[in-house]
Amino acid sequence: MYPDAVPSGYLYDPYWASNTVDNGSQLVFNETGRIYFTIINGSQVNITSAGVDSMGDFFHRATLDTDGVFRQYVYPKNIHARPLWPEQWTAVDVLPENICQSIQTMVGSGACGFNSYCTIDGTKNTTSCLCPQNYKFIDDKRKYKGCRPDFEPQNCDLDETTAMLQYDMAPIDRVDWPLSDYEQYNPIDQTECRRLCVIDCFCAVAVFDKASSTCWKKRFPLSNGKMDVNVPRTVLIKVPRSTNSPSVFSSGSSKWKEDKKYWILGSSLLFGSSVLVNFLLISVMLFGTYCSITSRKKIQLSQPSNNSGLPPKIFTYSELEKATGGFQEVLGTGASGVVYKGQLQDEFGTNIAVKKIEKLQQEAQKEFLVEVQTIGQTFHRNLVRLLGFCNEGTERLLVYEFMSNGSLNTFLFSDTHPHWSLRVQVALGVARGLLYLHEECNKQIIHCDMKPQNILLDDNFVAKISDFGLAKLLPVNQTQTNTGIRGTRGYVAPEWFKNIGITSKVDVYSFGVILLELVCCRKNVELEVLDEEQTILTYWANDCYKCGRIDLLVAGDDEAIFNIKKVERFVAVALWCLQEEPSMRPTMLKTNQIVQNPINFTINSTMTDVFPHTLNH
Repeated sequence: MYPDAVPSGYLYDPYWASNTVDNGSQLVFNETGRIYFTIINGSQVNITSAGVDSMGDFFHRATLDTDGVFRQYVYPKNIHARPLWPEQWTAVDVLPENICQSIQTMVGSGACGFNSYCTIDGTKNTTSCLCPQNYKFIDDKRKYKGCRPDFEPQNCDLDETTAMLQYDMAPIDRVDWPLSDYEQYNPIDQTECRRLCVIDCFCAVAVFDKASSTCWKKRFPLSNGKMDVNVPRTVLIKVPRSTNSPSVFSSGSSKWKEDKKYWILGSSLLFGSSVLVNFLLISVMLFGTYCSITSRKKIQLSQPSNNSGLPPKIFTYSELEKATGGFQEVLGTGASGVVYKGQLQDEFGTNIAVKKIEKLQQEAQKEFLVEVQTIGQTFHRNLVRLLGFCNEGTERLLVYEFMSNGSLNTFLFSDTHPHWSLRVQVALGVARGLLYLHEECNKQIIHCDMKPQNILLDDNFVAKISDFGLAKLLPVNQTQTNTGIRGTRGYVAPEWFKNIGITSKVDVYSFGVILLELVCCRKNVELEVLDEEQTILTYWANDCYKCGRIDLLVAGDDEAIFNIKKVERFVAVALWCLQEEPSMRPTMLKTNQIVQNPINFTINSTMTDVFPHTLNH
């Protein structure tokens, strides 16, 4: 497969090749859902696989899509497939797995247009082209044409002082344009790297590597842009400090060049004075309004006045009692309380899940609003969203978005095993959600009770973590035993049993167990199995990995067997997460990098030597 220079038809270097040209090969799309080349010598080159249990339950198609990715799709055609599949074409396999990484050309724009960058949504198997801040698409309908600055280009006649006043260097997270360098400095610090790009009218992006004290300057057009969680350098893009008139940049008048500093100073003072006066007036008005509202809320809800940062909707108990029909339909029960299904009396009839928090420890009563504020400010695709709460009298209730496909526990351990690509999608979603809780939200949140029951699935089977942020509100013995342990048997990290501090690595351990369960479609502890060595999944997986028999873990799962390299990678990552010593486990950032982009991942015995003293249990 080749990138094509439109409209000339010139082909750049291939980003994927089967190496089957002129050897009598034939492309086959067979009745099992596999697509492969057969070669004249009898061997086969695998392309993609549907990996569904019954071919007769699905329509199939495979297309080379407009983003350059070859995708295989299925569509359920009878009721037997529909309970687990949405009624739409679903991509079940792709080639290449990450086109953003696969295409890098010395000539041409890369997977997306010039001055844009490529990103992958692993949960939907889709590719998107995005513009950096202060840039916009040249053509919104043909995004492959790239992006252009949404501000006046820097005039090369500007002196250093004016350039510094007009432009700044903004960091852009996890995005890189690996080519387009035209200047390099070493040794240098980041402040000087920023300055040298700002005063250079040709410079669009500066890249600073702290480890080597090196700075690179890049000019337009920027090519091969991509989002990558493993960008080790600081990428800075030039943006305007404010929306100035184009005449400020383009005027060539010698009078203006001579007096511009004084004009800028005078204008700034005048504008600043006006803003200050307006700000003071608005502040007085807002403060009066705030005091009035706060006073009313104290009387009505008996809640403290500093609740401006809480979720937007504060429910009364009677509202939630009516929405749930008197708390009739139970969705589930857990350590923190019972969850009921409800429906709001709004214009959309929004379905909700209402959790009644029970046995709230006395010292946590004051912390409730603080913790709810933290949860309410936590937004991520892979976290269940908090819609509101009730803090009325002794009642403490949380209102969440409703997840139509229930919990991972029900989805994974039912009679019908979900197919491999859906399990991979769930694993990636859980990994991203934990990464956000540990490293990307404003305040680090350690879940402390990661398990399949606390992973919910929406209409499109996107995994969303629930019950995060509640650990501080529960009595230490409520979630499992009377030993001060939080968590659930089979998912609890060893350090809970030791007199050492608890860190985010307890969630990493639990993720390792869940990842093995997703790979094998079975619970970690199964006492009914015929082979005693398979009773505890973590031990059995470790034995299979050491013996080189990963295939035993997915026996009978044709799709997983077809993707045995990915199975092996997931098992290796899971075993790494299960290290007894917390410091030996990876962070969720490293875990995400490996499961999504395994190119630079090397497995060694130290990482997977998990149970050296317990193999003969």
